[in-house]
This record gives sequence, C-alpha cells and structure tokens, in this order.
Amino acid sequence: MESTVITYLIVFTTFAVYVGIAIWARAGSTSEYYVANKGIHPVANGMATAADWMSAASFISMAGLIAFMGYDASAYLMGWTGGFVLLALLLAPYLRKFGKFTVPEFIGDRFYSKTARVIAVIALLVASLTYVIGQMKGVGVAFSRFLETPYWLGLLIGMAIVFFYAVIGGMKGITYTQIAQYVVMIFAYTVPAIFISLQLTGHPLPQLGIGGALTEEAGAGSGQYLLQKLDQILVDIGFSEYTQLDGNRLNMALLTLTLMIGTAGLPHVIVRFFTVPKVRDARMSAGWALVFIGILYTTAPAVGAMSFFNLINTVQPSEEVGSPEANIQYENRPQWFKNWEETGLLAFDDKNGDGRIQYYNDDNKAFAEMAREDYGWQGNELDVDRDIMVMANPEIAKLPAWVIALVVAGSLAAALSTAAGLLMAIASAVSHDLIKGIINPKIGEKGELRAARTAMACAVLVAGYLGLNPPGFAAQVVALAFGLAASSLFPVLMLGIFSTRMNKEGAIAGMLAGLIFTLIYIFTYKGWFFVPGTNMLPDEPAYWLFGIGPQSIGAVGALVNVVTATIVVRLTPAPPASIQQIVQDIRVPKGAGGASGH
Repeated sequence: MESTVITYLIVFTTFAVYVGIAIWARAGSTSEYYVANKGIHPVANGMATAADWMSAASFISMAGLIAFMGYDASAYLMGWTGGFVLLALLLAPYLRKFGKFTVPEFIGDRFYSKTARVIAVIALLVASLTYVIGQMKGVGVAFSRFLETPYWLGLLIGMAIVFFYAVIGGMKGITYTQIAQYVVMIFAYTVPAIFISLQLTGHPLPQLGIGGALTEEAGAGSGQYLLQKLDQILVDIGFSEYTQLDGNRLNMALLTLTLMIGTAGLPHVIVRFFTVPKVRDARMSAGWALVFIGILYTTAPAVGAMSFFNLINTVQPSEEVGSPEANIQYENRPQWFKNWEETGLLAFDDKNGDGRIQYYNDDNKAFAEMAREDYGWQGNELDVDRDIMVMANPEIAKLPAWVIALVVAGSLAAALSTAAGLLMAIASAVSHDLIKGIINPKIGEKGELRAARTAMACAVLVAGYLGLNPPGFAAQVVALAFGLAASSLFPVLMLGIFSTRMNKEGAIAGMLAGLIFTLIYIFTYKGWFFVPGTNMLPDEPAYWLFGIGPQSIGAVGALVNVVTATIVVRLTPAPPASIQQIVQDIRVPKGAGGASGH
C-alpha cells in the first residue's frame, strides 16, 4: 500500500473518531458547553489538559527549536513544564473553589468591576488569537506535505474539523476528544523516536539514547557520544557547540520565566480545572497533566538532537568539511528532500554554481570568509523551516510508511486539540463574559448557547485568516502569546487570590500597563498586526533593549503590571469588606466541607 494511502487512512480514521466523540458528547446546556458540567475525572482531565497544552508548538516546533538552537532551547522545556507547577500550587485549586465558568468572570467578580472583566476579555482574546496562529500553521504544514494539498487547503480542512467538534460538543465534547487526541499524539511522538534512537545509539528509550554512543549503523562518528559528535559537526560548519549556551543569559532567564508564568496565566489551560468535581481534583488534574506532558517533553530533546544529526549527515555525509565529497550533489538528493521542497518549507539555492549543497553558518563572519577563500562557498545554500524537523525525521531515517502516517496524525491531533481549547476560551469570553455578563444579562440559556456557537464560528474564521499569514514559525508565535498572558492575566490572578487589599483600580491599571507595554515592545520588533515590513526596529539581538527579545518581554511586562497595580492600590480605597471575605474564603475555606471541595 502506498505511503500516501496509508497516511490518508490513518489521518481520516482519527478524524472520524474525533467527530464521533463530538456527536456522542454533544453539549445540551451552558454548564456542559463551558465546563463539561464539572464532571470530568481528574486523571481524564489531566490527559485532556496535556492534549490541550501540547500544541503544534510542542509537537511540531519545539524539537525543531532544540535541533537548531541546542542548549539555548532548554528555556522552552523548563518554562513550559515549570508553569504547570505554578498552576497546580498557586492558581488551579483556588480558581476552582471560586466556582466560575471563565477567567474574565473570576476577575470581574473578584474586582467587582465590569471594566476589569472587559479588559480581561481583551487580554484573553489577544493572547488566544496569537496562540491559535501557531496551531493553524501546524495544520497547514502537516496537510501540505503529507496529504499533498496546498497549504491554504490543508488549513481550511483543519478549520472545518475543529469547527465541527468544538461547536457541537463544547467543553464536554472537546474534553473527550482531547483524550483521544492525547493517545494519538503520544504514540505518534514516541514510536518514531524509539526507532531512531535504536538506529543511532542502540537504546530503545530516546531519553537514554541522547546520552548514548553512536552505533556503526549511524555512519560517521560511530563510537562517539551523540552529543559529542553534534558539537564537533556544528563547530566544523561555523556554529557554536550544540551543548553550549550561545545567547544572552538574561534573555534566556526571562524567556524561561515568561513561559512559566504565561503557562499559568493562559485561560484555555486554566478553564480545564473548572471541569472537575472538587477543589482537590483540580490539583490532582495538574499533577496528572504534568506526568502526561513529561512523557513528550523528556523525549523532545532526543528528537531534536537526532533529527539534526540525520539532517547534517544527509547533506554532508563526509567528515572532511570543504572536500569535493563533503556535500552531496543536488541531483542526488534523497526523496525526502524532494518531497519537502514541494511544500516550500525546504529550499536550495546554488550560490556558487557547483551543484552541491553547502549548509553552514554564514552569519559567522570569520568562518564565512574562511569558507569563501578555502572552499569557494558563497553563502549558506539550504533553508530549512524549523517546523518540519519532527515530521521529516521519520522520512530521513527511512522508517516504515505507517510510522510516517502516525506522525502526521499526531501533528494534526496536537494542533487541533489546542486550537479547540483556544477557540473554546475565545467563544466563552465573547458569549458568557461580553454578551451575558455585560451586554445582555437577561439572555436565556438557549440564546447564550447560540451566541457561544456563533462566536466559535467567527473565531475559527479569524484564526484561519491569521494562520494564512503567520509572523513566524509555530513555537515563536506561541511564545509571543505566552508573553501577553504573562504580562496581563497571571499577575492579576495571583493578586486577586493572595492579596485582600488589591482593588479594582489596581487590577485595571495593572492589566492595562502590562498588556500595553508588552504589545508595544512586541510590535516594535514584529510589526503592527504582524504585517511584514511594519516593525520599527530589526528583530535582532543588537537592537533589543538590554538584549531582551520579544519572546522574553512578558516577564518584564508582568513586573510592570505588579508595580503599577501596587502603586495604584496605595492611592485608592480598599475593596469592600465582602470582597475581602471572599478572598479569605478562597484561600482558607470555612468548615469541614471546604477542605474536601464541597
């Protein structure tokens, strides 16, 4: 059976499962639509949370970041997992105790202000729409390569699928669909990694393989440790060592912090903890989610290192850099190379006309000058989109067609699961917080459900449009969303839970200051509304303020938020006594029932 047929069969079988679950779990009330009637078991919710969390950025793009950035990319691993520790300890149980449907509803009630609720909705929409761009790109990349469709058509198919099961099922349908998607996703990620780890190092566990020695079947460098060989290869072609920190330490620390507090502040993740029956179940859900996420996140470094090793060995099979045999002839490029060229995500430009593929770091001026004089190289000739590394890796390693098809299904599951969660958060914010909470409080349950589904449809269309014009690779775009959540929502949630003195004036001022500061900084380097050529300064370290990149600025924005809120609080009246009592009740519930979550 041809690989394309196998891919279609596996992908559309998983799609049929998702649609079937959505029909079976169709939401019939607003409680089922928004929070699955608060009846999800903590283990099941942990698995659904993991699927919701492990987006296209985690599945598709993170290993690509690790492949090309090496040690510097560890910020993504630490930030995206560490955030769940914050969420489990500092937010999830308290928000579940408060018992609302959405994050903006908590902020509106806690700070006794419709204005605060509206600002929280705006922050949620900005962060969620930015985040969903990365998911839409992941869908388009997977479809365009493996189902041999144009990028835009793949994007439309993905939009249609997620629209159906998200609109029909609501949070109830999305939750059970995400459980199925997690199973698909984790098998799709770990099975190829096991095969490739066995090929290169003989270890069945990729987590051990990354620290193992290369086998004879791996070719050049057999007997050396994988990471040792990678360091050598990269130095030979003008890059820094793979295991060496290459960037600004301050920027890396702030990026890690931004991703951590951004994780804890993302509404589509937080709302998952509103779906469990009891307060203690919220904390248990976060723990189970971290276990399920850890399976993928401990595998990702091995996938990144091994995929990059395979890529370099394909392009430059000889160890002697600069020799005539060092780089393969373009006409002899392997089939996987040709396949990805057709998508436009892999491109060759023969700058010196020798017909061979030269891949090296021409940003390293000293090395580039030496390569020009000694080898006749006129510049790097291979352009590789980082988002293809996970999906191309099984092809590079010549794994069976069913493994490649499984990776496609997993890539789509990752993108669709998170897209559904984000769209649910967006729809809830519009229908429950804006329409019911502000515009028309007397709207009935059927009217609110209709408004939620209409909002979901509009959000899908907007997400699709933005997905057609993404401002960067998936993980880069997603990192911007984390910065926005970190600077606007996380501080006000923390202050709302742990400070009885925090009032509406402080919350409003803090959210606005953090969000506006972060947006201006991001758009200064990324462009207004992500329109190419509209950035005020080049997005390069030399132009960043104190070496802090746009992806890392969220932590600074959070500090701006907290400082502003603290100053305003000192200049304005304390919140009403009833609100202060609510805060005390959230943290230290009265009566025996509070401890058990009733």
